[in-house]
Amino acid sequence: MKILLTIIIGVCVLMMTSCKPQDGTSGATDEMEESAEAKAMLQGIWIESETQEVAFRAEGDTIYYPDSTSQPTYFCIIGDSICLGPNRYPIVKQSEFTFWMKNQAGDLRKFIKSETEDDTIAFVNQKPEILMANEVIKKDSVVFFDGERYHWYVAVNPTKYKVVKTSYTSEGLSVENVYYDNIIHISLFKGSACLYSQDFNKQMYADNVPQEFLEQAILGNMQYDHIDGRGIHFNATLCIPDGASCYLVETLISLNGNVTMKLLEY
Repeated sequence: MKILLTIIIGVCVLMMTSCKPQDGTSGATDEMEESAEAKAMLQGIWIESETQEVAFRAEGDTIYYPDSTSQPTYFCIIGDSICLGPNRYPIVKQSEFTFWMKNQAGDLRKFIKSETEDDTIAFVNQKPEILMANEVIKKDSVVFFDGERYHWYVAVNPTKYKVVKTSYTSEGLSVENVYYDNIIHISLFKGSACLYSQDFNKQMYADNVPQEFLEQAILGNMQYDHIDGRGIHFNATLCIPDGASCYLVETLISLNGNVTMKLLEY
């Protein structure tokens, strides 16, 4: 019995010894800490080497862009990479006045630190601009079907609902632009009787538009198409701002006041 107990104790000691870190550490994670020295060297205004245009300004832990529609981005430098928001880019070379990195396409981008006060003019407007339509767009018309008179009314209303669109600078760095979404109201009357009255927002089209696209899109317009026995057909446009990507979704309001939606094109 004593021999068996001795063997068991020996095995346990061996297992405990093998689990200890071999480098004398206490098992700390191997995650690399942020480089305060590298962040300090990046402070200031940086110029794109080839174009000699102002590219960005690093202040504290934030990158600012001269484009007033681009939102400031949090950054940190860990190991040999710079992290801008959720994106990480390899650093090829860094010194007090030189900064080389690769963008999301793997292209080498070279920057030099500005030494002139004139370049601060590019950042005079510190508050980033949020793009929005300032006016309510109203449109209406009277249409006839099967001897009956129908009056439809559409109002495109700007809101304070922010839509964040990710884009890239000419240097290939990711930036975020902020826009305001719309809510579109539709009313339908038969004579003086209201058949339908409803506000539409972009989330109502989630069954027809991929969620990833929808998150960066705005509900831009609602265009009357035609009337038939099924009802009055409108076409809703959901687009990513300043881009060519749009979804066109038919919004059909029946003469009984029911709504159905169908994707027409992308």
